[in-house]
Amino acid sequence: MSDQEQADAADEAEETETDAGGLEDGDFVRVAYTIRTADDDRVIDTTDKETAEDAEIDVDEYDFEPRIIALGAGHVFPSVEEAFLGAAVGDEGTVDVPADDAFGEYDPDEVETVKADKIPEDSRYPGAQVQIDNQQGHLETIIGGRARVDFNHPLAGEDLEYEYEILEAIDDREEQASGMLGMYLQEAPEVRIETVTEEEETVTEDDDGEETVETEEVEKDVLYVTATQAMQMNQQWMFQKQQIAQDLMDRLDLDRVVIEEVIEGGGMGGLGGMMGGMGGGAGDVDIEEALEDVDVDADEIVDEIDEE
Repeated sequence: MSDQEQADAADEAEETETDAGGLEDGDFVRVAYTIRTADDDRVIDTTDKETAEDAEIDVDEYDFEPRIIALGAGHVFPSVEEAFLGAAVGDEGTVDVPADDAFGEYDPDEVETVKADKIPEDSRYPGAQVQIDNQQGHLETIIGGRARVDFNHPLAGEDLEYEYEILEAIDDREEQASGMLGMYLQEAPEVRIETVTEEEETVTEDDDGEETVETEEVEKDVLYVTATQAMQMNQQWMFQKQQIAQDLMDRLDLDRVVIEEVIEGGGMGGLGGMMGGMGGGAGDVDIEEALEDVDVDADEIVDEIDEE
């Protein structure tokens, strides 16, 4: 065997050894999946538009495309994550997910009777999704001034089937960041990562106790996220942005997350301001005519100021 053949064989062996190790905690992968209930084969989530259409799921409000998943981040059910660890790109299969590993067993104690006035009038009908005392639930019945609300997850007690295909490993950090935000927000905003140089001060103390301030330049990786209007109105983002940003920094080895708000031009016709709020914009008023209508004597004002 020639030297070149030996080198090629060694490279092949190294690749095989790497592949054999499979996916690990912290890896990012793009996955196509469909989740169904085990009992009646009902589709509850999918990345495939045709599957969604066949299941009569509204396809207008969502983007149906494979998702980026971070292993170890809780993006998938524990039993599914166990199947992914050690797997390889191209693997596919179906994982049986028991109810207690999915959305939990059904708990009768989570069904409560509450006063009807805790529920908005337009939600006082069976099946309505309601929020009471920071708990999400659905209204079962309402009679007189009392309502029966089920606070179990709608899929509590359901065994699931998770059908998947691992399409590719994602190494680009910007793609990883966008994918993680997509898992949290159901949309993937525009992102970019930049390395910035900043000055930092450090205080040192010599043997005599004298303090010396030293300045040094350090490089920091910053993730910039363009916040869409939908993102800013997203409840999960509104209430958990700090935790989401911290998760991004921890998993992607970032120093900072910056949210950039973009306001598009057009449509407002100028600033309303105080004058606009009083029945018209400044653009509708002849300034000279307005001044002529004001009964003010400039000389009198000057005299008053001099007297003071």
